[in-house]
Amino acid sequence: MATSVDYFLAIFALTKKYTKMQKKWTTANIPQKNDGLAVITGSTEGIGFEDALALSSAGWSVIVMGRNSQKGADAIARIQQTNPKAKVSFEKIDLADLSSIKAFASKMISKGEAIDLLINNAGVMTPPNRLETADGFELQFGTNHLGHFALTAQLLPLLRKSSDARVVTVSSIANREGIISFDDLQSTSAYAPGKAYSQAKLANLMFALELQRQSEKHNWGITSMATHPGVSRTNLLITGSGRWSVAGMARTFLPFLFQPSAQGALPTLYAATSPEAIGGVYYGPDKMSETRGFPARATIPGQAEDLNVSSKLWEISQTLTQVNF
Repeated sequence: MATSVDYFLAIFALTKKYTKMQKKWTTANIPQKNDGLAVITGSTEGIGFEDALALSSAGWSVIVMGRNSQKGADAIARIQQTNPKAKVSFEKIDLADLSSIKAFASKMISKGEAIDLLINNAGVMTPPNRLETADGFELQFGTNHLGHFALTAQLLPLLRKSSDARVVTVSSIANREGIISFDDLQSTSAYAPGKAYSQAKLANLMFALELQRQSEKHNWGITSMATHPGVSRTNLLITGSGRWSVAGMARTFLPFLFQPSAQGALPTLYAATSPEAIGGVYYGPDKMSETRGFPARATIPGQAEDLNVSSKLWEISQTLTQVNF
């Protein structure tokens, strides 16, 4: 015969199990939305595409962004095949070209529609040789950090028009090895692919955290967060390092080491949509040193918490991109 103690223990076990299940946040937890505009860079494939697919399925109007119009059209078709009612469109932009960023921002400003969500997702990863953007910046630092910095600054008026705007900037666990080298930000003295990538992704994280501080200081009403996808199965390794690099071959021949891109997108989608997401917080997967799993708070490396470096990086980035927040 069950006692009151047994009954209490059974209820406690069920509550504990339910709480554990609730922690496994998925796209099913995204609140349905009948309005709201989301702008996502690098969203014709990979993590960005998964973001666009999930948000459009939840009722958002989504602008898919990329450099390749054909890939954009293909992405739109794939999304609409899954959800024929998806409110999705494509805009061409090259984050390695400040004039392209300005042209896109000017077009958006002329339309005047509030932007409720900006996901700074696009990235370049470890090209074997040093390359430069159209403006002479090292490609990884120029695209991953400066391009998104300039884009966010120029879209700020539209973000401020929203009653609850969020900016989510995608970093990487590679930021753990990053150092902001003010003496050689553009890797002109010595170029090491991994070192330059780690610096760029550290800059992404520091930008997201500083943007939250600046928003609070100036009452912009914008919530800024950073995320990372863990180790995910996208084409970034192949297009960056090359298919026959160590990383590229691991992605091609050892796919089980990488979680699916849809899983890797979850931290970004959590930060973008969850009512429980908090400004100034960094989110990533919760398992195996944050390489895979479900969304949770990620560990911010010590170097990203240096307020003096963050402030200096902010000012230098404004000077380099010729924008002001």
